[in-house]
Amino acid sequence: MGLFPAYIENAAVLAEKEKKNTPKEYEIDFETGQLTGRIVEGIEAIKMWVWLALQTPRYRHYIYSWDYGNEFDDLIGLGYTEEYIETEARRMTEDCLSVNENIQSISGFAVNMEKDILTITFTVNTIYGDIEFNRQEIARPAV
Repeated sequence: MGLFPAYIENAAVLAEKEKKNTPKEYEIDFETGQLTGRIVEGIEAIKMWVWLALQTPRYRHYIYSWDYGNEFDDLIGLGYTEEYIETEARRMTEDCLSVNENIQSISGFAVNMEKDILTITFTVNTIYGDIEFNRQEIARPAV
């Protein structure tokens, strides 16, 4: 039993907890989709996580939980109206990204659908700052 109450922690312990909670991810080259071999932290790590979550179809890979990934395949090439696609793409994007505890909200959402390519543009509001995603294209996979 210590001299001080359990809820009082010193600055060194708090700094160590903050360092452990900082997100870390492997860096991805968005042009090629390949890993670069470096590890990024903070807002850059969240950027990598968002990009990968938007590229991963939900329920398709056993390695990921059912909370991870997107369901955009349900919208592409099925002849839905633009209004329905825009509403559902926003809902699906928010659902996909809300799993990450570092993401607070999504703003500036815009959708464009041409043939089998769904293009979304939005800003992710995180606890570390805002990340803009311009022209995130999701194409229907070849069957």
